[in-house]
Amino acid sequence: MNLTYRPRRLRGNDAVRHLCRETRMSPDSLIYPIFVDETLQGVRPIEALPGQNHYGLDSVCQAVEECLANGVTHCILFGLPAHKDAIGSSAWDEHGVVQEAIRTIKAKYPDFYVITDVCMCEYTDHGHCGILCGHEVDNDQTLEVLAKTALSHVQAGADMVAPSDMMDGRVAAIRAILDEHGYTATPIMAYSAKYASAFYGPFRAAAGSAPSFGDRKGYQMDPHNRKEALKECALDIEEGADIIMVKPALSYLDVIRECSDAYDLPMCAYQVSGEYAMIKTAAAAGLIDEYRIMCESALSVFRAGANMLITYYAKELAQAIRSGYIG
Repeated sequence: MNLTYRPRRLRGNDAVRHLCRETRMSPDSLIYPIFVDETLQGVRPIEALPGQNHYGLDSVCQAVEECLANGVTHCILFGLPAHKDAIGSSAWDEHGVVQEAIRTIKAKYPDFYVITDVCMCEYTDHGHCGILCGHEVDNDQTLEVLAKTALSHVQAGADMVAPSDMMDGRVAAIRAILDEHGYTATPIMAYSAKYASAFYGPFRAAAGSAPSFGDRKGYQMDPHNRKEALKECALDIEEGADIIMVKPALSYLDVIRECSDAYDLPMCAYQVSGEYAMIKTAAAAGLIDEYRIMCESALSVFRAGANMLITYYAKELAQAIRSGYIG
C-alpha cells in the first residue's frame, strides 16, 4: 500500500516516542503534601491515606529528606494544631504548628521550597473554613484572619502561600498585608476553582478538618459549573494571584484545560485524597496496575494544561520521570 504518512513511524521504539512527546513532566513540577501534627512525636501512618504519614515537629525533616531523595523539591504544608477554637486562633500563632514546621525545615534545608496552605478548617472547633456568624461563614471577618495567617507563615520563612478557603477577596487581602510588610516578592498560589467535591473525604480524616455541621457548598463551587471557574480565576488574577489552581484534578480536566487556555498564569492542579485513595484501594484489590495508573492519571492532568501538580504520589512520580517511563 502506498501511504504517504504513517503515524506509526514515530511510535516504533522508546527513543522516537520520547523524542516526539507533546506533554512533558519534570520532578520540578511536583508538589508533595506534608501533614504536621503538633501533638505528635515521630511518625504516624495515616489510615485514610495508605502510604502517607503524619509527622511531628521532631520528624518533619524526615519527610523533606524523603522528598529530596526522590528528586522532589517542593512541598505544601498542612497543620494539625494542639488547640482549636471558634476563630481558629492557632492558625496565625507565631509559634503555631505550621510556623514552627517552616522554621524547622528551613533551618536544615533552606533551599527546599515550602508552600503553605492558608485556611481555617484545621484550626476551628467547628471545622468550617472561616469565622461563623450563626451557622454561616462571615466572609469579610474571615479575610482578616486569613491575611494574618498568611503573613505569619511568610514571617516564619514560607516561600509561597496558598489560600484554599474560597472566601471572596482573600487574594487581595493577603496581597495587601504581604506588601504592607515588605513581602512584595512572595507569590500567592490561589485555590481559584475549588469545587465542593466528595473527593476530599480522606483528607478531612487526615487533617481533622471535617465540618461539625452542614457542608461547604456556601463557599466552595458547585460541580455543575464550568463558566464560574473562569470567573473565579479572573477575579483571583485581578486581585494579584501569581498561580491559579483547579481542585480536584481528574474530574475537572475540562476546567483545567479551559482555564489554562484562557489565562497566561501558571496553572496548578491538586490530585486530591479521594483520587489517590481510589487508586490505592483498586490496586490493593488487584484490579489495576498501580504504577501505570499513577503515571497515566498524572499525565492526563498535565496534558489538560496544568504546569504543576500537588499529589500524594509526588515521590513515586518523580522516580517514574527520572526512569523515563513518563516525562
